[in-house]
Amino acid sequence: MRRATIAALQIGSQPEGSAATLDRILGYSSSIRNAGAQLVVVPEATLGGYPKGADFGARVGYRTPEGREAFLKYWREAIDVPGPQTDALGELARNTGTALVVGVIERDTTTLYCTALFFNARGGLAGKHRKLVPTASERLIWGQGDGSTLYAMDTDVGRIGAAICWENYMPLLRTAMYAKGLDIWCAPTVDERDIWQTSMRHIAYEGRLFVISACQYQPPPGSAIPDWPLDRPLIRGGSVIVSPLGEVLAGPIYGREELLVATVDLDDVVRGRYDLDVTGHYARPDVFTLTVDEGSSK
Repeated sequence: MRRATIAALQIGSQPEGSAATLDRILGYSSSIRNAGAQLVVVPEATLGGYPKGADFGARVGYRTPEGREAFLKYWREAIDVPGPQTDALGELARNTGTALVVGVIERDTTTLYCTALFFNARGGLAGKHRKLVPTASERLIWGQGDGSTLYAMDTDVGRIGAAICWENYMPLLRTAMYAKGLDIWCAPTVDERDIWQTSMRHIAYEGRLFVISACQYQPPPGSAIPDWPLDRPLIRGGSVIVSPLGEVLAGPIYGREELLVATVDLDDVVRGRYDLDVTGHYARPDVFTLTVDEGSSK
């Protein structure tokens, strides 16, 4: 048995901004260490923020000065990669001996990207993945990633990669990532819907790998969003950990912050692929070919 301890940190962006959010993440250092977690996934856009409910003053063919100011404020809360925030996250990884996958809003000059950062257990910023297709109104504020950040990292708990939120619904992306030989699929998200749980179980079963989905939890926004129910969380959570046979090992949890932990047997990946390896013996390369451009568009 090859045992490993993996975790999702269900946490939300703080209304005070990225500095407060970073402090909140770093505050889980003792919990991570005490749990013996070897891999922790932090939700989509946690650092930098997911501006749920914001419209940035946009209509088709029309933008407002107030919307431009809102974007400026949002841009200021994004982080540079590398930068002081990534240094602090690297220190968290080193101090806890834990690999991290952290959802951030990355600032690249004046364009923003929804990005997952990878830190190894020695504290190094090892790589990043930029969301390929922002969903719906996200396209107004985030740029598109490219194939150069289809990243996978080797860790003490196996080979890991990430798909951010609705990237998990892109069949060709899933196939491209499965082909990298992943053992653990990391899914930072803000999707709180019940059907997301079904999707995570499907991906685990399809790829015969472990899935860690970390969703933000944000409490009710009060009067910040007109007509929002006063007792309804802005994002209710739903973080979950799933086995290679689609069995829920931990979670989902709703309505609170929590470090969700599961101890797993990594050999279950091999056991699962005994009868289904979608990029191995269950593939038909004589019939199907997938071409992936992992070069940069810049």
